Amino acid sequence: MSFFGKLLGNTQHTQSVKHFEPLVAKINALEESFKALSDQELKAKTVEFRRRLGVAPSVSPLPAVAEGAPMQASVEAVIPGDILSEAFAAVREAARRTLGQRHFDVQLIGGMVLDSGAIAEMRTGEGKTLVATLSAYLNALSGKGVHIVTVNDYLSRRDAVWMGQIYDFLGLTVGVINHEASFLYDSSIAPQGAAGTDSGPSSEAGGVPTSPTSYSPPRKDGAGGRSVVPPATIVGEEPVPAKPTGRDTDVRVDHKLDKERDDVGAFKVVHEFLRPCTRREAYAADITYGTNNEFGFDYLRDNLEYSPAALRQRPFNYAIVDEIDSILIDEARTPLIISAPSRDAESTYKQFAALVVSFKENEDYEKDEKRKAISLLPAGIEKAEKALGIDNIYTNAGIKYVHHLETAVRAKALFKRDKEYVVKDNQIVIVDEFTGRLQPGRRWSEGLHQAIEAKEGVVIQQESRTYATITFQNFFRMYPKLSGMTGTAATSSEEFYKVYGLDVYMVPPNVPVVRADKNDQIFRTEPGKFKAIARKVKELHDKGQPVLIGTVSIERNELLSQFLKAEGIPHTMLNAKPEYAEREGETVAQAGKKGAVTIATNMAGRGVDIKLGGNPNTKEAYEEVKRLGGLFVLGTERHEARRIDNQLRGRSGRQGDPGETQFFVSLEDTLMRVFASDTLKSMMGRLGMAEDEPIEHRLISKALESAQEKIEGFNFDSRKHVLEFDDVINTQRSSVYSRRRRLLLGNVDDVEKELFEILGLNDTAASPDGTFSAASLRDSRREIARFSGSTARPENLAISTPLKQSPRLAAENVPSGEAAADAIDGNSPFGKGGAPERSGGAGDFESVIQKKISEFGRDNFLNAARIILLQTIDMYWVEHLEVMDYTRGSVNLRAYGQRDPLVEYKKEGLRLFREMQNAVREQVVRILPNIVPVIQGQAAQNISSNAAPKNSVLTPEMREVHENARIIGSQDGSGKAVQSAKKEPQFGRNDPCWCGSGKKYKKCHGKNV
Repeated sequence: MSFFGKLLGNTQHTQSVKHFEPLVAKINALEESFKALSDQELKAKTVEFRRRLGVAPSVSPLPAVAEGAPMQASVEAVIPGDILSEAFAAVREAARRTLGQRHFDVQLIGGMVLDSGAIAEMRTGEGKTLVATLSAYLNALSGKGVHIVTVNDYLSRRDAVWMGQIYDFLGLTVGVINHEASFLYDSSIAPQGAAGTDSGPSSEAGGVPTSPTSYSPPRKDGAGGRSVVPPATIVGEEPVPAKPTGRDTDVRVDHKLDKERDDVGAFKVVHEFLRPCTRREAYAADITYGTNNEFGFDYLRDNLEYSPAALRQRPFNYAIVDEIDSILIDEARTPLIISAPSRDAESTYKQFAALVVSFKENEDYEKDEKRKAISLLPAGIEKAEKALGIDNIYTNAGIKYVHHLETAVRAKALFKRDKEYVVKDNQIVIVDEFTGRLQPGRRWSEGLHQAIEAKEGVVIQQESRTYATITFQNFFRMYPKLSGMTGTAATSSEEFYKVYGLDVYMVPPNVPVVRADKNDQIFRTEPGKFKAIARKVKELHDKGQPVLIGTVSIERNELLSQFLKAEGIPHTMLNAKPEYAEREGETVAQAGKKGAVTIATNMAGRGVDIKLGGNPNTKEAYEEVKRLGGLFVLGTERHEARRIDNQLRGRSGRQGDPGETQFFVSLEDTLMRVFASDTLKSMMGRLGMAEDEPIEHRLISKALESAQEKIEGFNFDSRKHVLEFDDVINTQRSSVYSRRRRLLLGNVDDVEKELFEILGLNDTAASPDGTFSAASLRDSRREIARFSGSTARPENLAISTPLKQSPRLAAENVPSGEAAADAIDGNSPFGKGGAPERSGGAGDFESVIQKKISEFGRDNFLNAARIILLQTIDMYWVEHLEVMDYTRGSVNLRAYGQRDPLVEYKKEGLRLFREMQNAVREQVVRILPNIVPVIQGQAAQNISSNAAPKNSVLTPEMREVHENARIIGSQDGSGKAVQSAKKEPQFGRNDPCWCGSGKKYKKCHGKNV
């Protein structure tokens, strides 16, 4: 290790792994003793470890209240060093017996880095998938659950089936969270016979030979893709049999499904090992695999539920993020949003999409590609006003038309088909710019998605109303312990530390890298570049050397394919389009075959290793490709982030294999066109070189590096900007969700306490979160007096004073979780007609609560109050999110007045949040005295037969929010905008209004229709 230690250059947040080496020696010393254990004895180690850690045999999957915790936890204070060493030794032995793989020493170090709550940077092909089993097993011993976050659903299923046999062998359970399904790993249900597998997103059969003579060359670890290792093949320094014989507890290891998993499990999913289950069951497993989107969406859904039985997740404990740079940096610019339709503006979007078709760049609008923004020019504004038939779009039509016009121009100028999005099944599906994968269920906000739908002529989805939102930064910072692994983290170590508090440890490779990274070839034009690429690929293909070509978009992917076809070069394509994405795993796995040519969009997070000779391979095939020079990786364009380029390079030269990499760049590429100086471009033109003749110059290489550094800094600032604004609402979100959680999971005593705090009846007990603090009686009375229009002096009003016209309310019975019938006690408990009584203290309101308790029973009344409080908080929180969204847009204009928009947003956010708290209090004051609980499906007997009260304006909104929240919660894993359960009924203009006011519809809610 000392040799590798010299190669590690520490930066401010990049650490050395030297202090982990003594533990490696300790684990190695335990190896022989663990080999001597029988299968039963090895499995019993899990029970022993838990006993030593003081963990109960059965841990409740959902404790009473799930609160957030500090970001990091010290592993030394939680897991004793002796248990860490023994647990790692147990996992290594279990992997040897089940997978035929033995962890390298550097993989043990990687596991320790993960367990310390840091990032392990390990090169592609070093077996990160296998590394994760060490820390995941150790932290799962607590019984609190471990989340392993992958970049897509396919990898979560693959890893759960592939690595699940290790956890299952040691007595742990494994769950999988996918987009619209959940699974548990279950080896007992796998039948004797042929396997069903999948490659990529959908299920596929076989297609890859599984000969027992297939070969994995020496020094290969299989975590990134493994062939069957014959007996006596050397892996690392130890002879490892393909499948240890004489296992005394599990005879399933010899049947065909397990054999197929061993052969192709690196890139195919054997679904017979996955049993469908509920979301809750998958989260209750010791280890749960899933994507960042699904974990985040389920968190938001849980905070919209009205029944404890419907909650999915346990309190967060520990997360391991695979490809952590892709998930926590590249995807962190877009927050997660759960929404429901609110209104239909289809015709408006179509109108503006048609209007801007004739708009021309630099004549009607200008675009800034660096900032991905547009600005309207006077000619464009005049053209729009003429088409709309108005004199001034800014005054006559208002900001709504301006917003639609700018959004339509953005959709036209900045978002291109088959680059930023594809059209699939008459829908617009976003393409991830970093991985080239489709992102079903994700939508652009602020009407942009609808504008693109109108542009492409597909069905326009309804505009949506945000019900819950969170950024990935704030979501993952809720885990008490967070770690991750990737091949490229050092260049972003500063961001990882500042945002997440994570250090980066550079783990040395198991075998020194011998790959040759050649200088970039620079061309004057893009067509010339593609011609040169086609010539180079033909040369390599004729030689037999496999070639992997990386492109940055679907458009470039398909364009290059045409050039290769013109040269007669057979090749395989991989991009986000369904016809290619369905065989993603197999396409990547076979890219190392002799003569193979593979064109793929960005290779970040593909999760499958490229092995020389194919996968599975033979010794002869491996040696032949090795003699030819190994895999040649050809990049067609520099990405805006150096990490993405390094990930592409890392596909070649795994585990000491030979290989070559080279980038072909043109001055017309996006990166050079946007960031390179005009001087450089003019100089290249004066050289008079042919368009397909390469140029190498230090000045150009320096310009490339400078451009990448600029855009990396710009993207960092962009993510930091998003996070700073979200931090404002995150404090409020934590407060609301914590209160909501206490109401949902607490007993009736907790509900009573929360009720008194919201109403300000307990001046001495501040709210635990410090934001919904108990208001003074004087302030509460003043608010109630103002709201009710009473002329009584505030100090003479009881806090329990109801409105003269109380809203009609649907009370609910919590045990059943169903909405109750509408009910109200028409006789006000405060006197005839509900007139406010004059009183001297809070005791009057408490006496009303006691009266309700005596009438209906304490549990019945407080359980009904629980639902009322939840509905009220949800309704005002949804409105608050909407107002905060508008506020964020408006504060940017204050920069013209020399005001910091962030400071202004914080001030406005605090003011609006206090207003929301007051509104919640007022609503509860109005409703609570009129609650009539539902007992066994029927309203309580003393319900008055009086007519429904007037002015129950908020009741339909509460019902809408509640019903949409229920539907959103039922969409397990979908992540899509949901359809509203119930549209507003249609009424004639002279019909009584649906709100119960007693007025005609045309004079009430239909007044503005």
